[in-house]
Amino acid sequence: MKIFFRILSYARDIGQKLALFFTFSILGIIFGAFNIVLVVPMLDVLFKQDQKKVLVVPDIPSFSLSSDYVVAVFNHYFFGIIRDSGQLNALLFVCALIVACVILANVFRYLERVMATKIRADLVKNMRMDIFKSVTRLHIGYFNNERKGDLISRFTNDVQEVETAVMSSLKAVLKEPITIIVYFLILFTMSAKLTLFTLLVLPLTGGVLAEIIKRLKRQATLTQESLGRIVNILDETFTGMRVVKAFNARNYIINKMDEESTTYRKVSKSMSYKNEMASPVSEILGVLIIAGIIFFGGNMVLSSDSTLEPSVFLGFLAVFAMIIQPAKEFSNGITALQRGTASAKRIFTVIDTTPLIENKPNAIVLQGFEKNIEFRNVSFAYDTILVLKDISLSVEKGKTVALIGQSGGGKSTLADLVPRFYDPTLGEVCIDGVSLKDYNIESLRKHMGVVTQESILFNDTIFNNIAFGMPGISEEAVIQAAKIANAHEFISQTEKGYQTLIGERGSKLSGGQRQRISIARAVLKNPPILILDEATSALDSESEKLVQEALFNLMKNRTSLVIAHRLSTIQHADEIIVIQEGQIAERGTHDQLIQLRGVYWKLSTIQKN
Repeated sequence: MKIFFRILSYARDIGQKLALFFTFSILGIIFGAFNIVLVVPMLDVLFKQDQKKVLVVPDIPSFSLSSDYVVAVFNHYFFGIIRDSGQLNALLFVCALIVACVILANVFRYLERVMATKIRADLVKNMRMDIFKSVTRLHIGYFNNERKGDLISRFTNDVQEVETAVMSSLKAVLKEPITIIVYFLILFTMSAKLTLFTLLVLPLTGGVLAEIIKRLKRQATLTQESLGRIVNILDETFTGMRVVKAFNARNYIINKMDEESTTYRKVSKSMSYKNEMASPVSEILGVLIIAGIIFFGGNMVLSSDSTLEPSVFLGFLAVFAMIIQPAKEFSNGITALQRGTASAKRIFTVIDTTPLIENKPNAIVLQGFEKNIEFRNVSFAYDTILVLKDISLSVEKGKTVALIGQSGGGKSTLADLVPRFYDPTLGEVCIDGVSLKDYNIESLRKHMGVVTQESILFNDTIFNNIAFGMPGISEEAVIQAAKIANAHEFISQTEKGYQTLIGERGSKLSGGQRQRISIARAVLKNPPILILDEATSALDSESEKLVQEALFNLMKNRTSLVIAHRLSTIQHADEIIVIQEGQIAERGTHDQLIQLRGVYWKLSTIQKN
């Protein structure tokens, strides 16, 4: 129930909404119960059991919030009508009351469902936003360890499961117990002895259903995990469709999907069998209990010293029959709640994940970059694999420092430490002599622009991709940034210019065009610190020339950390750092490193050939 109430906390003004929900539910239950209770006097009229009693009309007692007061008021008018107008008019009076009670009961049930819908709509929206905010707050390393499809599944399928559970449980878990309690109070007023008998046999139903529900919880978790893996396969397949087709891997990916779908089918079937078992089992047990009540109550009616009138006994059976449906709804609601709880646990696992990279209390706001970026004896490990080893390096303001070396040497990891995508395992990275951990993360990243090898673009217009994360930017500023990035010419030739949609991940543009839009985005941000991570390595010669020119324009008067494989692009750097196996192997200018005839010279010779 702790998880259930945490789920409910996502609805706005939940206390007020639940109060109204309970109020409308109770009123609907009361007026619904009156329909059955009124059967008893109607049967008395039809069977003519109260001809002697109708001669005396009871007075209306003083007002009180009790069932006795309601019964007394009803008897006053009911017996008065029998005395003054006859039994037929009394029967008509009871029928009119039944119709009125049905109308009022349904009005309150409608209002109850309106409140439930409001709770559900608020809850789903707020929960989705909380998941999204939590995920976007997490560090970059988290996304390397988690399947993207599984995260999407939690955002969609798991939230959908929670939504279904809330609608079922609000009615079944919160409302139906009240319904059952109200009906049992009515049964006690009819026959305490017969009601106690029913209470003795009801735990049998609860015990059987509890065992079914217990087994459902584990199945629900397995089902959602399998569904998450299916979504992940879909995402990977659609994203990598070119590779799938190029390597004739269609059958492989189909078999992979078939295996996971078979697992999902097996677990889903098992859960459905148990789920469907709850309703017929509860109904069979309910019929068995009614049969026992008929035998026990019938014996009371037929006994020589009977204190139970036939009409009361029939009314008792009618009221008890009304309990069976709420009891079934309660068991079904608990079943849905177990499935929803399993999904909610998966959701809360993400929400409760603590980001490894977050602001310190009273973090310093970086107002401006003045001196240098300094790596002080920095080491870094992914899990237990050490990829950087005791790196010490200073990048002075306004200078360009290039990082080169073999793939996997740690160049990108070193660059990722500057915007605090990761924190060093040992040592520290400082800006102007202050550790990055002491700065406010948002203010730190505000001073940085990043251009990566893979252009990260969104399925939106060219304008919105360039102005990404910078609301209120004028069109003139975007156009100027595009011109500096050598992108304005090709943008102007597109169908709608800057309002052209570029497709998912910029699929409607060439690699060079995508990269120049990424550079334009960095130009528009106008950061004092620039990180270029192999920004030209995936381009053809013509595109590389245009992009390289754009990069030179971007790097003017900025502090730049450049990662490159092609040495021709970094020969004019103020300092070149050669990284090998996580350590600095060589450092110096292009001419100095050539004269050393070491690692850099070998790389230069290979690329010339």
